[in-house]
Amino acid sequence: MAETVYLTQEGLEKIKSELQDLRTRGRAEIARAIQEAREKGDLSENAEYHAAKEAQSLLEYRIAQLEQTLMHARVIDASRMDGSRVMLLSSVKVRNLKTNQVSVFMLVSESEADVKQGKISIASPIGKGLIGKTVGEIAEIAAPAGIIRLEVLEIGITSTSI
Repeated sequence: MAETVYLTQEGLEKIKSELQDLRTRGRAEIARAIQEAREKGDLSENAEYHAAKEAQSLLEYRIAQLEQTLMHARVIDASRMDGSRVMLLSSVKVRNLKTNQVSVFMLVSESEADVKQGKISIASPIGKGLIGKTVGEIAEIAAPAGIIRLEVLEIGITSTSI
């Protein structure tokens, strides 16, 4: 049995959009590439044909992954969450006690993680270290460079600005 995938509404819509795009535009592009390669003659030695078939396999695999995610997806209602502890969908302002640098992270599911947007997975070392912490607590996180100590300064839920 597959695990439940917890998503924000935004994350769910992003997955649905990608799936729709792959089913329509993606499949059409692959079919066109296969047809063009077929027209070039002998398929047994046609590298373009084999590349297009490989791309088709990868596309269908990605479609199956997204369908599986949607089947097990559960949207989290941020309005019903407790903002006193760090949890999935929390926005967390932390201070690195060694460098005094302040950062803000949003803890999301693995499928929604995007470091450039400050969204980190709850399965990441930092995510795991922060889960369950309250304001004022210090998370000690093992990293290749040593232990990182982060003090939780503020906690909000998703769109709540910190």
